[in-house]
Amino acid sequence: MTAPTRTGLSTGLSSEARNLHWLLTNLVEEVPGLLSVAVVSSDGLLLLSSDPGQNIDRRPLAQPEGPKGSSADLATIVSGLGSLTLGAAQLMEGGGVKQTVVAMEEGSLFVMSISDGSLLGVHATPDCDMSVVAYHMALFVGRAGHVLTPELRSELRQSMESPR
Repeated sequence: MTAPTRTGLSTGLSSEARNLHWLLTNLVEEVPGLLSVAVVSSDGLLLLSSDPGQNIDRRPLAQPEGPKGSSADLATIVSGLGSLTLGAAQLMEGGGVKQTVVAMEEGSLFVMSISDGSLLGVHATPDCDMSVVAYHMALFVGRAGHVLTPELRSELRQSMESPR
């Protein structure tokens, strides 16, 4: 699978990083009702974001923006919720946490574990089809999990921190 590149926006990024950005873009474009998507490292740092200003691919999304629209806010929530559910699972001897869903009156929050301890977080509209969101998140996790190496996580962190 080859990620589309845009002149000047992907300079210096590895093909693995571009492919991961491409997978995230596809997730956002293919699943109706997604407001914001974030991939967060096991230590809580934002690695990938659906916010157009955060990624190498800065095309505007066809989806509406969420409240405050910030994937940084989503990353903070996802990291905290991931830690809370992991602690609960350990206390209850329930094994690893695969997915967490928070259904709210005005939207839904989904958190799914990625194999390396990173998390995929999605904020969606209240009328989203939860099973479709969960299915596409599982596809993303399956495709992204094996390439999210320590080296790639480091590269993604640096790309998020670099000045625009």
